[in-house]
Amino acid sequence: MVDATLSRMDLLGFRSFSAQDVDFDNPTFFVGRNGSGKSNLADALAFLSEAMVSPLEAVIAQRGGFSAVSHRSSPRGRPTNLTLSVRLSNPDSDTGAAHYYIDLRPRRGFDFEVAREWCDVTTVDGSRHLFERRTSRGATVWDKSIESIAPAIEPNALALPLIGGYRRFRSVFRFLSRMRTYRIEPASVGAMQEPDGGAELRSDGGNAASVLRRIQRSSPEHRVRIRQLLESVVPGTVDVRPKRHGNKLALEFTQDRGGAEPVKFEAFSMSDGTLRVLGLIMAVFQRPAPSVLVIEEPEASMHPGALGSILDVMQLASQSMQVVVTTHSPDILDAKWIEDRHLRVLSWRHGETRIDRVSQSVRAALEKHLMGAGELLRSNALTAEEAVDPA
Repeated sequence: MVDATLSRMDLLGFRSFSAQDVDFDNPTFFVGRNGSGKSNLADALAFLSEAMVSPLEAVIAQRGGFSAVSHRSSPRGRPTNLTLSVRLSNPDSDTGAAHYYIDLRPRRGFDFEVAREWCDVTTVDGSRHLFERRTSRGATVWDKSIESIAPAIEPNALALPLIGGYRRFRSVFRFLSRMRTYRIEPASVGAMQEPDGGAELRSDGGNAASVLRRIQRSSPEHRVRIRQLLESVVPGTVDVRPKRHGNKLALEFTQDRGGAEPVKFEAFSMSDGTLRVLGLIMAVFQRPAPSVLVIEEPEASMHPGALGSILDVMQLASQSMQVVVTTHSPDILDAKWIEDRHLRVLSWRHGETRIDRVSQSVRAALEKHLMGAGELLRSNALTAEEAVDPA
């Protein structure tokens, strides 16, 4: 059972979110139609993770600038403040709870600054540790810090990546920096790849061969489990291994031909579904493991009959990390173990994304085993609880 979890996230002014709070279970399935905001939710988690290890200015620039990331109520509307807030439960053995908050505000042109940032940590023995900074007239002002921790930072930079080395805030920094978001691209998994250390799978799966090589060298038992999972999804596949081609790495699959000598295939010969499955398996078995594993639309280019095995992989992953899945596929939700606590419904209303828990009727149907979540989605009955729109 995973102790370290992301329990809640608040989003104000981020992409399609005007003002939204969302709580998480493990695993959590975010269900919504195309255009409802599922990718924006996944990107909010990726945004926080990337901001821990890269300059905030670069993270925002990669997304098209502050005006592209912040929410605007109309096409000509000016960017608003962008606020992200997360609550963590037991991020490590010494920390009981933590709350991290950033508020970014636009400046003239395409610039921005950190209006406010703070981190509040409560240890298991009940002691509390807090830092808080804000930007005033273009300069960073520390309102609260501990043991004279007040590094000199620019107004458009975050403090936690610097303070994260201090032991009381290290758990928050490590948790956020280890969140990983994946949208596996079969073309990237199947291509010739530049070798690397294989410690972290890229978001598109573009270094899967290096990750597999690292797993095979360090965890023989994981190699066996990977082959078993892959064979359950792609019958007849008995092995997959990295293969060197000059200064590149590729993946080679071995398939059983029913008594004849097994045949080997280069990755580019395999189906998109097979490559996507392998990428997802690499995301689960990579080490160090992510704190939160976000998987975007795993059903893409996947045969419905294989999705049950993918769900097994997700359930397996939830034993060692927190799993978040975005989907619009009823086949993904067919697993009998999915309960109402695992489900969140996204919808597009009044120009913004809303996220709600499922309705009472859905909860009753699931609790009484009248219908599964997949059946409810197929019949357009996977409804959200009634939300009260602000006046």
